[in-house]
Amino acid sequence: MSGIGALRLILGDQLSAGLSALADLDPVRDVVLLAEVAAECRYVPHHPQKIVLVLSAMRHFSAELAARGIRVRHVRLDDPANTGSLGGELARAVRELSPARVVVTEPGEWRLAQEMAGWQAALGLPVEIRPDDRFLCSLAFFRRWAAGRRQLRMEFFYREMRRRTGLLMEGADPAGGRWNFDAENRKPLPPGLVPPRPLRFPPDAVVREVMALVAARFPDHFGSLDGFGWPVTRAQALAALEDFIRHRLPFFGDYQDAMAQGEETLFHSLLSTSLNIGLLLPREVCAAAEAAWRAGHAPLPAVEGFIRQILGWREYVRGIYWLHMPRYAELNALGADRPLPGFYWGAPTSMACLRAVVRQTRDMAYAHHIQRLMVTGNFALLAGIAPREINAWYLAVYADAIEWVELPNTHGMAIFADGGIMASKPYAASGAYIHRMSDYCRGCAHDVKAAVGPRACPFNFLYWDFIARHRDQLAANPRMAMPLRTLARMDPARVAAMRAQAARFLDSLR
Repeated sequence: MSGIGALRLILGDQLSAGLSALADLDPVRDVVLLAEVAAECRYVPHHPQKIVLVLSAMRHFSAELAARGIRVRHVRLDDPANTGSLGGELARAVRELSPARVVVTEPGEWRLAQEMAGWQAALGLPVEIRPDDRFLCSLAFFRRWAAGRRQLRMEFFYREMRRRTGLLMEGADPAGGRWNFDAENRKPLPPGLVPPRPLRFPPDAVVREVMALVAARFPDHFGSLDGFGWPVTRAQALAALEDFIRHRLPFFGDYQDAMAQGEETLFHSLLSTSLNIGLLLPREVCAAAEAAWRAGHAPLPAVEGFIRQILGWREYVRGIYWLHMPRYAELNALGADRPLPGFYWGAPTSMACLRAVVRQTRDMAYAHHIQRLMVTGNFALLAGIAPREINAWYLAVYADAIEWVELPNTHGMAIFADGGIMASKPYAASGAYIHRMSDYCRGCAHDVKAAVGPRACPFNFLYWDFIARHRDQLAANPRMAMPLRTLARMDPARVAAMRAQAARFLDSLR
């Protein structure tokens, strides 16, 4: 190949046939470039299942493009000529193919956006960076929505998106007369209710080849490849969507915040991997859920709760990310500086909830939003784990983690490092929350009802130490008034005992 028209670079999270970089493609003169590079596998130690997911999906996507008669240059990870970096592979393709221009879609991570901004000068030819129009909210619209607002609360953004898209609307009013049914979606899993298992996809020949490659190349990365079953093609992703709508959506709302031993997926969709790498589009997922409600297959609270996660939360965190980066990643409103404890990487811990969630993360590269927020995230918040360390962990260990979605959820929601840009208060909780929403406390070495003493639940004394440690900073937050009043009424000797136990516990972490 030489003297081609456009070289169109597709990233591993852009596997959508309608991607803006593929618009106006000339199948005769243009070439599509996909590159599996070591730098993207190692900038954090990504879970092996995450690497397998992305590389396998890239290979299937390349084959689908080629089957449509599109010229594809796919550089594999084990290609001896592979330069190991995205920019290196783009430069090599430019040298060998002599394109008139390069066309890309804007990336989902700030570091890649900065790299892309320098490509035109480095390559000496035009580089067109197109907006990523797969989302329901453009970055330009989010900036306009945010301009002049003192607080950027997701709920008000979500209502605006409902109006703009017409999803779950009856004319100018929200379906059912309410915007939000969250208060009805907070039930623990009752005894005897067994959630249906989600549809999983046995590895095909492509996936098996990639699994062997990843096992050989990244043997020191945290996580197991056993049981890999993520969708890696558009057809599989659509089948997974249909399976969720049919079998789990009707109960999703009631139990979306529940946690249970041995029930890792409950009624969750497991569609975030397919959405985040482009095999599914947010509009079609929301439309499928809405259609299930209108057909009487799923109740409105379940459908509204699910659509809110995509139309509201997912679009909102993307807007927050691009509005505030790169400064956002450096914020540390609570001055947290403790190293990440080893049990996040599988070291022994006496806390049953953390042990269960980390084991599940290791085995599946998955944990649902409450496990991430109220177990691993809550502990990081209470213990004062350094934001940079806990963010790197979340980005590494979950198959759906891309920085635009991971960073705001961790930085803003879980550990309050942004000081309230996203959340109206720190989502700090004692062991009582975990006990109410899960069965993790059953058989735990710690007593969830004890805040001091040899069997006290660490979440209890860490919670009150957190409140006391930050009382001056939290005093201005009206949503923290109740715990601050409770702290003020406590026996000072009891507070001192809890704080002393918290200090000993935290000093013991390795």
